[in-house]
Amino acid sequence: MEKPSGFDFWKTKLKSAKYVVAPMVDQSELPWRMLSRRYGAELCYTPMFHAALFSKDTIYRNESFKICEEDHPLIVQFCANDPEILLKAARLAEPYCEAIDINLGCPQSIAKKGHYGAFLQDEWELLEKMVSLCNRELKVPITCKIRRFDSVDKTVEYAKMLEKAGCQLLTVHGRTREQKGPLTGLADWSYIKAVKENVKIPVFANGNIQYLSDVDNCIKETNVEGVMTAEGNLHNPALFRGINPSIWDMSLEYLDLAEKYPCAMSAVRGHVFKICHHALQVHVDIRDEVAAARNVDEFKFWVHKLKEACQTDVEKYTLNPEEWKSKLPLPYWICQPYVRPDPEAEVNPEKKAARERMHLKRTAEIKNLPTEGLSKKRLKRLLKNPNKKFDAVRQVYVMCTNSSIKCGNPRNMKCPFQYCKPCCMEKTRKEILDCTGHNFLVKTKADRRKALSETNENTNSTATNVDDTVTGNRSACFTNNTTNILHTSDDTALQKNNEFT
Repeated sequence: MEKPSGFDFWKTKLKSAKYVVAPMVDQSELPWRMLSRRYGAELCYTPMFHAALFSKDTIYRNESFKICEEDHPLIVQFCANDPEILLKAARLAEPYCEAIDINLGCPQSIAKKGHYGAFLQDEWELLEKMVSLCNRELKVPITCKIRRFDSVDKTVEYAKMLEKAGCQLLTVHGRTREQKGPLTGLADWSYIKAVKENVKIPVFANGNIQYLSDVDNCIKETNVEGVMTAEGNLHNPALFRGINPSIWDMSLEYLDLAEKYPCAMSAVRGHVFKICHHALQVHVDIRDEVAAARNVDEFKFWVHKLKEACQTDVEKYTLNPEEWKSKLPLPYWICQPYVRPDPEAEVNPEKKAARERMHLKRTAEIKNLPTEGLSKKRLKRLLKNPNKKFDAVRQVYVMCTNSSIKCGNPRNMKCPFQYCKPCCMEKTRKEILDCTGHNFLVKTKADRRKALSETNENTNSTATNVDDTVTGNRSACFTNNTTNILHTSDDTALQKNNEFT
């Protein structure tokens, strides 16, 4: 059966999804996806997975990729810079999702270091190979998520190149690769509109989505098929329903799902901090306790404590909402967007004075430290830990020599093949070898099984010969006994005949 493509794929497999939850590292895990679906999300992406790790590390794959029957439609996203490794990872995921997405939009420094995400957007030949190979070999469609260039024309050409290579759905983020952190700024929807007007595949828009009204405005302005949100969803998972629940209701509902679908505590902590962000700025003592929580029950306990701490302000607001003064659009205990401060905006004088006092204090403390040969970064570490030693030689790792998959893992120094554990396991199983370094005794165990099999065959052969001998003896014995009986009977008859005569 031919796989669906383009608009047919969007309508049939994705069910014409309009409200989309973005792929978010350590944040769009299963319990969060299920919460988002409960509040109107029509399509969810998994967190970004590293294709090389996903393809060869079973533990990484099992711990990071979890789904359930209700978790559909679903798109699995990978970062990669090698077509074959991407295809290998995608084949492992394709039975469990509606499509595979390539991350070409991550602007973070780790993406630059790993050579993936938005830092591949200038390598069009490589991207064409990755997309075309997956489009040709996979049983599900391939999609891409990109960021815009400074030039509208180049952004459009970029999108058309991916479409020609086989991309069946394109998500366009209206920010450039450089717009991140304090310099995030606003996304430019005009670039998304230009892409939509020049390609013949479905397009999703990403950027500037904080309320449901933003979704409607974006679709009207760009004419896209769907709108994706990341931060807006993290601060208010009910965004697509157009409601703003209390932070404790959303937090506790998510924590119940985290109990039902266990996940990493780092993800749970991140979600509680995002949902309760504004309240934790007010109740700092509880923020410290949430940071130290180690399991779902502890998170629930401190969410309840946060609810109790907010009740005084809730009562004041209920009695006189007009007199409530806040810089936020809604009371701080209500789910609402987080707006990044403008880096060029005037700094709060009190905060500026506090930072200056901290700087003077740190400078005075550094003067009392042995500063010879130490960088500023090491001096700061020394302030936190006066007993820290910097003269220790850092261990240098020798990398795995498995050139067939360009493995980037450190190798086991005792491995005779100079491989890492996953590569060595695959080699020893495929070629029936032993590795004393990793204690893989594949050949030894195979020889034992062979020897045991031969022993069993010899034992069975001996037993068969013994049975034949016993059977022969029994037959001879039976024949002799019968002859004796016949002779005895004849003698008796003759004796009786003589007596009668």
